[in-house]
Amino acid sequence: MTFPMFFILNFAFFIAATSAAAPTGVPDQGKPIFEARCASCHGLQGRGDGPQAPFLSPRPASLISAGTSVKTDAELFAIINNGKPRTSMPAWKDALNEQDRRDVLAYIRTLVRFHPKPLTPPPPNGP
Repeated sequence: MTFPMFFILNFAFFIAATSAAAPTGVPDQGKPIFEARCASCHGLQGRGDGPQAPFLSPRPASLISAGTSVKTDAELFAIINNGKPRTSMPAWKDALNEQDRRDVLAYIRTLVRFHPKPLTPPPPNGP
């Protein structure tokens, strides 16, 4: 197989795997599910400060932290599906249908809001 053909086939596989691994959902439909199922541990704003958080070891993850924000949708979806070993994070694959889990992930992504620092005004012109 020539290099261009190898590259094209691998690129096509990558695109197919990425699109299948990155679930999409509807944030507005995920919000009530998150509030009912996730907020008691993760908090309403996803900061890991829900009412149950002080009683859990390790503490629930902050869903708005840099560490969580850099995870891919596929990585977060896997955690939602399968839970997290040695934590209180349960697997939701048997409790929520796939679309509900996608919607929750889409809602979690809306919790991270980057606020760029205001630019410094330019120096004044002239004397």
